[in-house]
Amino acid sequence: MGFNTEALHKGVVKDQSFGATITPIYQVSAFSYENMESLEKVFNGRAGGFAYTRIGNPTVASFEQRINSLEHGNGAVATSSGMAAITQGLLNFLNTGDEVIASSGLYGGTIQLFSVLKNLGIKIIYAKDLSKEALDKLYTPKVKAIFAETISNPSLEIIDIRTLADYAHSKQIPLLIDNTTATPFLVNPIDFGADIVIHSSSKYINGSSDSISGVIIDSGKFKWNAEKYPALKEYVKFGPYAYITRLKKDSWASLGGCLAPLNAYLNIIGLETLGLRIKQICNNAKKLAEELNKIEGITVNYPLLKGNKNAELAEKQLKGYGGGILTIRTGSREKAFKIINSLKTATIASNIGDVRTLVIYPATTLYVHNTIEEMNAAGVFDDTIRVSVGIEDAEDLIEDFIRAIRG
Repeated sequence: MGFNTEALHKGVVKDQSFGATITPIYQVSAFSYENMESLEKVFNGRAGGFAYTRIGNPTVASFEQRINSLEHGNGAVATSSGMAAITQGLLNFLNTGDEVIASSGLYGGTIQLFSVLKNLGIKIIYAKDLSKEALDKLYTPKVKAIFAETISNPSLEIIDIRTLADYAHSKQIPLLIDNTTATPFLVNPIDFGADIVIHSSSKYINGSSDSISGVIIDSGKFKWNAEKYPALKEYVKFGPYAYITRLKKDSWASLGGCLAPLNAYLNIIGLETLGLRIKQICNNAKKLAEELNKIEGITVNYPLLKGNKNAELAEKQLKGYGGGILTIRTGSREKAFKIINSLKTATIASNIGDVRTLVIYPATTLYVHNTIEEMNAAGVFDDTIRVSVGIEDAEDLIEDFIRAIRG
């Protein structure tokens, strides 16, 4: 099947009661049973079914199954937000004293989260260079995972997933990839060796900025060592389901970051048009970047621009696309604000992945809690505008931005 066909049909569980084409919204807290014996079996995992929405809901399960299919995973768990997905995805196997190597230039919210993890005794080591030589200098036996974004937001560095996965596996540690900015339409990280894939599904998967959510997809391929990962000691017996079983039965269920049924339903709707939207968004982003790059005094960062160091990897790993985000350096904060405030088609908002083009000045918003060094590593400077391109007609976007820039 092609991607759009899979998005509509793969992993879909048809409604047996009334024949609904999409799983209905099961907006309930608890599920009733004919007798206590039946409910007891569900609670103890001896029978299929749902007992309480915090630990399982048919609408949420439908979303999980469909995104798991698109990401070629072994199991998925949906969460209340993308940040909850990163938090629970890591805490499912990390302990106090563990370390994680993370690519620099991450999304500001992720950097802020990692500073919180330090309070739990989990150290994050940022790697400016992901080459084997550079990673060898950072690696110690305390390192238990590597974390990276497929396309960093907003520095737009593309990660060589295969090379990074090979390195992680040579050290018997898992590779976690945040695939939010690429989506499964551009790349399936699991196919390139990633062990766990994370999404802020509030973004491109949802597509309409009407739902906050996240999702964790496990490949089932990493061999968890009970001595190295004591958090999974009781679950190693489940083999390829060790990680996802602990996540569902223990850490995720106990932390309580579950996804609401309505938000899961909205994400299902978004999934069905994901391929169509991402193709249009990427084409628009490329056209807009190329036109703005011609304007004197403006510096544009986009992976597919001529001379960009990420262009070759985008061709090889992202099917020739460059993603839906570009950044513009204007020369000053004042000029950046003037351009943003002059735009008519684009919307000033902090999200990405909307059907609408969104713009923001990230230095004093998304990175307000980060240091100058962290901002600069993420490609954010005092004259940077981040543009999340939408599905509008490219000609209208180009005209709007050129008019705003030239005043």
